[in-house]
Amino acid sequence: MAADTLQIEGLTLHYGGSQILNGVDMTARKGEVTCVMGTNGVGKTSLLKAISGTHPRSGGTMRIEGETIGRASAHDLARRGVAYVPQGREIFPLLTVQENLETGFACLPRSERRVPDEIFEMFPILKDFRTRRGGDLSGGQQQQLAIARALVTRPRLLLLDEPTEGIQPSIIKQIGETIHMIREAGEMAIVLVEQYFSFAHDLGDRFLVLERGAKKLGGTKAEIPRDALRDAVSV
Repeated sequence: MAADTLQIEGLTLHYGGSQILNGVDMTARKGEVTCVMGTNGVGKTSLLKAISGTHPRSGGTMRIEGETIGRASAHDLARRGVAYVPQGREIFPLLTVQENLETGFACLPRSERRVPDEIFEMFPILKDFRTRRGGDLSGGQQQQLAIARALVTRPRLLLLDEPTEGIQPSIIKQIGETIHMIREAGEMAIVLVEQYFSFAHDLGDRFLVLERGAKKLGGTKAEIPRDALRDAVSV
């Protein structure tokens, strides 16, 4: 059985006086996709922010490959192998595609500061558009750029927040194929927040459904019937 890349126990998170996450437990393993699902406003994005360090958690424990992680910053977690592709992509519109990719170098030692050839094999359009500004790309192309930039950091844990949102079907298919390829390579764990049910179910190995910031349903694909999962995310 694969070892846990990420293990979270009792995670809580607040925005000011409002508690958003309430005692969430989750596991993500190398070579697997863990899907976080639920209706809008249940805390899915907040969970990714807590894992990535972009918003500090209030309590609970988090371990990466067995190492307990304290109140680490986003930069420190990136150096530890956590890559976060946020909802809305957040690429740099005035930088070229190549320059956007190179922003991923910040958390790498100098000896590793290069864009791997595999990136352009996964996303050939980015090779063609290397000198084009990020803001001139379509939404789907920007999403590919955001994922590619995360992969430049050679992560052990890849966090993807709604990668299909606002994307044309042909690009959704390509992004799904890329996630499948990354999973099959077996080098990293993937946590996917996704509203598109069929996309998530096809890719997911294990599932966590949130409701009001707490676990409503969780388990592997074999443990949760498809209809039960759909019912849990539809209410």
